[in-house]
Amino acid sequence: MKPEPAFYGEYEEAMEFIHSLCQFGINLGLDRIRSLLARLGNPERSLKIVHIGGTNGKGSTAAFLSAILRSAGYRTGMFISPHLEDYRERITIDGQMIGRSDFVSLLKEIKPHLQAVVASGIEHPTEFEVSTVLAILYFARLQPDIVLMEVGLGGEIDSTNVVNPLIAVITSIGLDHMDYLGRTIAEIARVKAGIIKEGVPVVTSAEKAEALAVLTEKARECQAELIRVGQDVSWQQRGPRSFDYQGRQWRIKGLKPALLGRHQFSNACAALAVCEVLRDRYGFGITKENVVQGLQSAEWPCRLEVFSAEPKIVLDGAHNADGMTALRDALESELRDTVLAGKRLVLCLGMLADKEREKAAEILFPLADQVIITKPDSPRAGNWRSLQDVAGRMIGPDKVRSIEDPEQAVREGLEMLAPGDMLLVTGSLYLLGEVRSCLNKNLLF
Repeated sequence: MKPEPAFYGEYEEAMEFIHSLCQFGINLGLDRIRSLLARLGNPERSLKIVHIGGTNGKGSTAAFLSAILRSAGYRTGMFISPHLEDYRERITIDGQMIGRSDFVSLLKEIKPHLQAVVASGIEHPTEFEVSTVLAILYFARLQPDIVLMEVGLGGEIDSTNVVNPLIAVITSIGLDHMDYLGRTIAEIARVKAGIIKEGVPVVTSAEKAEALAVLTEKARECQAELIRVGQDVSWQQRGPRSFDYQGRQWRIKGLKPALLGRHQFSNACAALAVCEVLRDRYGFGITKENVVQGLQSAEWPCRLEVFSAEPKIVLDGAHNADGMTALRDALESELRDTVLAGKRLVLCLGMLADKEREKAAEILFPLADQVIITKPDSPRAGNWRSLQDVAGRMIGPDKVRSIEDPEQAVREGLEMLAPGDMLLVTGSLYLLGEVRSCLNKNLLF
């Protein structure tokens, strides 16, 4: 689209406007975004979309898919949330963020329609709805070959559910965002199953029986083919970092995903199942060689990311019980033998109040030699210091401290490290984004 301007004043104003929309909060429903898209000519109808929902693994599955598709020569758009360091990370094509000038011009195009929507008697669209529309407009103008669109919250009445995708993907389902989605796995699964549409194939890597029962019933109602990781397609661990894939058509041995953790085998398996559907049903030219290359080249920051080898710093966005369990398993296996290698673990943790954080944090505390509790930069942080008491009861109060400022918390964590020790920063992605930005600017060591 437009070339980048030499100055960014307009972009800064655009971001101020986007942030001002946070006053409208989280307001689930589709009336506002449907009205807005209709006024813009329904640009979403021109896109080929893979719609990705679930509790954990959405981003990693999308990262694997993107890398495979790009290896096969397909221009691949992605819409994800939240971002880590730059808001524009949410909207990319082939890994390149939307330009500042494009962001500004598209927002200018959208703004008059926001007022028209309100004038028609509909509530003002939320920040996430506006960012979703902006992404759709961007993709509609540049027409990538395919768009990977990640659900923001839930599924059924999430603003991304205005699209009619080629395939729906539902990753693992766990307890998260319970104030909005429900208190049980079955209740949450029903909301997430809302992205299943009439006749559209569904791939799921959900494992819990309660979730699978809900997804199976919804797929049956919609006459949608359901492809289940672990049943219809499967993986078998081959070595510490590799697995064999058995799909409906493909049999591929010795796959080595770039993302760490055994849980990534399941995410990669879901991505491969999607690729098989894209190939067999929609004619995409994806080969086994593309799969091998894509899995090996996939990148997804703050997912068991070894940010630095010396000092040893690992960043991971585990923010609920299932995520913490996957992180613990990795620490007890491959990271314990390689990155950590028997040395001390200093844990820096900050979680939001709506995440059953005490239950989640208890999974990780026993592995830590020292714990620093810090505050994510979010109004949802609540009584963030409460985790200090939980950690103190588990490993001893003398080994736990709380430091409100994340930058200072990480700096003090680094000061605790002896040669070979590891600092693990985990919890909210709001925390991880702030910390990673400081690390990238060499502000902490």
